[in-house]
Amino acid sequence: MLNKIKRWKNQSSSSELRERMLKIQEHPIPSHIAIIMDGNGRWASKRALPRIAGHHEGMKVVRKITKLANEVGVKTLTLYAFSTENWKRPKLEVDYIMKLPEEFLGSFLPELVEENVKVQMMGDKNMLPPHTKAAIEKAINDTKQNTGLLLNFALNYGSRTEIIEGIKEVLNDCKSGIINENELNEETFSSYLMTKGLSDPDLLIRTSGEIRLSNFMLWQLAYTEFWFTDVLWPDFEGDHLIEAIEVFQNRQRRFGGV
Repeated sequence: MLNKIKRWKNQSSSSELRERMLKIQEHPIPSHIAIIMDGNGRWASKRALPRIAGHHEGMKVVRKITKLANEVGVKTLTLYAFSTENWKRPKLEVDYIMKLPEEFLGSFLPELVEENVKVQMMGDKNMLPPHTKAAIEKAINDTKQNTGLLLNFALNYGSRTEIIEGIKEVLNDCKSGIINENELNEETFSSYLMTKGLSDPDLLIRTSGEIRLSNFMLWQLAYTEFWFTDVLWPDFEGDHLIEAIEVFQNRQRRFGGV
């Protein structure tokens, strides 16, 4: 009897989610959604589990949210997976996180190919372990012909470093005569960043109740709509993503105008 009730609740929830998905598709969907996936460690600690258990559970959510974002019509999904500051964490935790791309992409890659999802990464690959780098590069290569959702992993990424490196490239190109300093504007400078070719995020989601950017896409988020939730990333469900999009659709974006 309990199993029947549980199945009915799941079916009811699934039906309601489907209706909300159809409703949001009647209005403009944010083309680019960026997510700071926060709260894996706290999720595990609340259950007296090691922090790595939270990261493993969070990986399952990435799979679910990627598929949903693709289905509703999001063009780019950028996920903040590992920052340049995260190397300060305990070695055991960092080593485990660095194994996740291999595990995640190893099992999910066939689905990504089938669903026309293209994988991309922004961040410094040089510091990544060989097995992590190899998994990412395989996913990028195997999906390079896909034309659907762009799944962009921010891995070993830090926005301040990105901006500084961009400035260095601009200075070098000015010295070499490739560009003139008078030609430098926002659009030109954006082409020196790791998000070259991508539109700026329309919507930023951060989980776990923290309200800060944590060195994430500081240039690109200038006019992005923010949505914060207390939900820890491993508990983040499809209805939370839909709710964030609903809130976005009810805001009026002025971009500094009236």
